[in-house]
Amino acid sequence: MTSTLTTPRLSLQTLTIADDTIAIRSLDWDRDRFDIEFGLQNGTTYNSYLIFGDKIALVDTSHAKFRSLYLEELQKQVDLSQLDYLIISHTEPDHSGLVKDVLQLAPQVTVVGTKVALQFLQDLVHTKFSQQVVKNGDQIDLGKGHILQFVNAPNLHWPDTMMTYDHRTGVLFTCDIFGMHYCDSSVFDENLAAILPDYRFYYECLMAPNARSVLSAMKRMDELPPVKIVANGHGPLLKYNLQELTENYRTWSQAQAKHETNVVIFYVSDYGYSDRLSQAIARGVGKTGVALEMRDLRTTDLQEIRELVEQASGVVFPTPPQSLPAVQTAVATILASLQPKQAVGIFESFGGEEEAIDLLANRCKDLGVTLGFPLLRIKTAPSQTTYQMCEEAGTDLGQLLTRKQNIQQMKALDNDLDKAMGRIAGGLYIVTAKKGEMTSAMVASWVSQASFKPLGITIAVAKDRAIEALMQVGDYFVLNILEEGNYSHLLRHFLKRFAPGADRFAGVKTQPSGKGIPILTEALAYVECQVVSRMDAHDHWIVYAVAEDGKVSKPDALTATHHRKVGNHY
Repeated sequence: MTSTLTTPRLSLQTLTIADDTIAIRSLDWDRDRFDIEFGLQNGTTYNSYLIFGDKIALVDTSHAKFRSLYLEELQKQVDLSQLDYLIISHTEPDHSGLVKDVLQLAPQVTVVGTKVALQFLQDLVHTKFSQQVVKNGDQIDLGKGHILQFVNAPNLHWPDTMMTYDHRTGVLFTCDIFGMHYCDSSVFDENLAAILPDYRFYYECLMAPNARSVLSAMKRMDELPPVKIVANGHGPLLKYNLQELTENYRTWSQAQAKHETNVVIFYVSDYGYSDRLSQAIARGVGKTGVALEMRDLRTTDLQEIRELVEQASGVVFPTPPQSLPAVQTAVATILASLQPKQAVGIFESFGGEEEAIDLLANRCKDLGVTLGFPLLRIKTAPSQTTYQMCEEAGTDLGQLLTRKQNIQQMKALDNDLDKAMGRIAGGLYIVTAKKGEMTSAMVASWVSQASFKPLGITIAVAKDRAIEALMQVGDYFVLNILEEGNYSHLLRHFLKRFAPGADRFAGVKTQPSGKGIPILTEALAYVECQVVSRMDAHDHWIVYAVAEDGKVSKPDALTATHHRKVGNHY
């Protein structure tokens, strides 16, 4: 069964993916930002599913922007008066944005979800509905062999997330888990090379901050019969490379979770921008290799909060809303559990009724804890720059916590091999980048020409660099080549520590490139490049980019060079 409906740059794709199982994929070709304001290169999809046994179940809905297209197609595929179950994987609006509409068209339906999901949904739809709370391992029999088994997966990446396994078909409906923001007419994952960068980027943004929860969810998955198809909520479904792609989650999460240093980040779901801001902070912390836990203050019990805080090296929490006494009590529990050697971060959520952030900061100082980053005061609806500031704050916290450990490792590795590696010389460069409102810069020396046709270069970018987020595949940057004997002032400026969100170009002469990226006026030469690919090199990304424009300001001058004594640090 296949049909297609189209409107400019929004389209639907409907097809059978297994016995009695239909996917309705809402293709959003032009979406370029998502969730915590990370950039998308290839749009995204919102995937919804119908399962037909003696009873009929709908798994998730779609984004509200697809309202007319989706509801029209849904009613073509099923008589909604015969719909028995609406299964909610989690209540994030891009998947539950049309739940209220479906309930109006099918008031007899029973909504199935975790206890937390159904509580959230009640606040979302503001109407009574038949509901069934399910726990891990619970089952619903649709008939014809379609026995649906539910797998709890909290915090991936919402507190109410669950997966659904169909014993008849071996299809595992995972919503955000094992997804990717990749819009393409290919329903399945045939082209692994094309989707892998987006798959990894999606994991890093949404799942890495909850690596331990990923591992817990995968342990529950291991208890299921073999999974034949992963029917995710975004991007192509996993079938041809299912084993490799799912096991990537385990490998990446094990590497993330093994670190002794850890940070717990709390947020308040469905209040202001708390969840999105916390995710941006988490992404910054994750860049430093620090293990993470994220917890919703609405759903985490006080004893667990106490244990998480006592075991953490760093703690991040929002200012609590005055209208939510339970959250205020949760924050009081955090404060009561803090210890003097811990690092703390506090952020506002822009919900309009939070406790004063300075009062909370003063209480933390009285307890003798260290502020891991400046207070994040959010006074307007967050912009790209706001999320960048939060990410940089998270990176500052992670670097603070790992500084002593990194110094010890560097001293321990100061041997003949490191001294030999240090004799590999490099040039001196300033890489500048801009995407939307966001700008950044870094000093670089690990730069090399990598190809003739096309003219290409590689740059090694440390994973905890702020600029890394602006050097994804498809992004543009400028390589500013410094001049021998005329670079020390630029080096001093760009090597200094910038506060989160600070303008790195204040006081420096610049001019815009063809793509609007700052060029350093005093640079010997510049090359404007577009990122083509990235390779994971443990603590760095190796960025390969094609040169598209460039100019030399002083033809007879030489490039500044950099020599190190050892190879284990800059």
